[in-house]
Amino acid sequence: MPATTTPADFVAWFRSVAPYINAFRGKTFVIAFGGEVVADGKFVELTHDFNLLAALGFRLVLVHGARPQIEQHLAKNNLGDTYHQGIRMTDEETMQCVKEAVGRVRVEIEALLSMGLANSPMANADIRVAGGNFITAQPIGIINGVDLLHTGSVRKVDVAALNDRMDFGEVVLLSPLGYSPTGEVFNVTLEDIATATAIALDADKLVFLMDTDGVHDKKGKLLKELTIAGAQEVLSGKRKLPDDVSMYLPCAVRACEAGVARTHLISRHTDGAVLQELFSDEGIGTMVVESTLNTLRAATIEDVGGILHLLRPLEAAGILVRRNRELLEREIERFVVLEHDHRIVGCAALYPFPDEAAAELACLAVDAQCRDRGYGQIILDHMAGVAKTQGLKKLFVLTTRTAHWFIERGFSEADVSALPAQKKSLYNWQRKSKVFVRKI
Repeated sequence: MPATTTPADFVAWFRSVAPYINAFRGKTFVIAFGGEVVADGKFVELTHDFNLLAALGFRLVLVHGARPQIEQHLAKNNLGDTYHQGIRMTDEETMQCVKEAVGRVRVEIEALLSMGLANSPMANADIRVAGGNFITAQPIGIINGVDLLHTGSVRKVDVAALNDRMDFGEVVLLSPLGYSPTGEVFNVTLEDIATATAIALDADKLVFLMDTDGVHDKKGKLLKELTIAGAQEVLSGKRKLPDDVSMYLPCAVRACEAGVARTHLISRHTDGAVLQELFSDEGIGTMVVESTLNTLRAATIEDVGGILHLLRPLEAAGILVRRNRELLEREIERFVVLEHDHRIVGCAALYPFPDEAAAELACLAVDAQCRDRGYGQIILDHMAGVAKTQGLKKLFVLTTRTAHWFIERGFSEADVSALPAQKKSLYNWQRKSKVFVRKI
């Protein structure tokens, strides 16, 4: 946290990451990064983040690339860098350069992961790095009459061996190489290895560090969340995408279609990008999921704590009338909750008055960090629909602070006399809440 942060802010922030730590401990993450991260000298900071994740009990598989290092070795040996349909053609001489470059990058990464300097984020670190012939590869073969020789693709991932290493608390480091049962070595792309490994391990997260900060829409706005359908729409569009998006987004789709829960595309240029993406609700990149993470459902008694967490700040500010836990438990069947990625971010209650064909919308609350995402509108529309199915004709709210929000959504101010008789008898004249009504 910044030095200017107050102790209270630090404590609040530290507490806010606890749910993520609890949710991710023991989960498997596959994190892929290109050789550019090492070449630019940025891997030291990334090492600190990997150390933290390992210390928190996350099971890590790191997949590194070596493209710039391979190109440097080819140039040093006066060899051309030949591509066919975007795929590197690897002959014998090129393969030798690939081995040398990958070996050097791997040794450098392992050295940095082995640091344990006092007075640094790596103090007392005990990262054990595992490597081996975990990836079985096969030659890509001949494409349109061109033999790609030692360029390969993943055939099989040794899941048992990887899990065995991670069960021993080791961080697995995979290089962009694969091996065949005949003893051959193949040059394989890091994205192919990372995607295939995440799928084989049924990983909870697949993370790609890339040059851009994620996927943007046509207006240049960062898309924080994409479903598979949304990602496919981006890929099938006519606009030209950045090279790294064109490379990694199809892998994200492939992974999610095969059961990987979340795939993240984030910038390698942002210090702490992995931590910011994993330990905040907003994230800093693009997350690809199978379907929307939002779930609107009827509340249960287990949701009382989450609902109270939303209501208490608004009650303290005088925006909502205080409800104790006992009352909330008695009336829980009146509530709905909106979840985002299994976390309650919104709620509301509906109290019908059948004799007047009306219903009160109460306790509409959205988490402060999520109030620009349209969640309030989603809850309002749902509750209006529920009231309509019950044969009710109008929806009313009582509010002291949010009048404009409701006016913008079709509500009109009304007199207290417009309230149903039962509600009118309970009206709190000291609060002087305004009444707003909308036909449904």
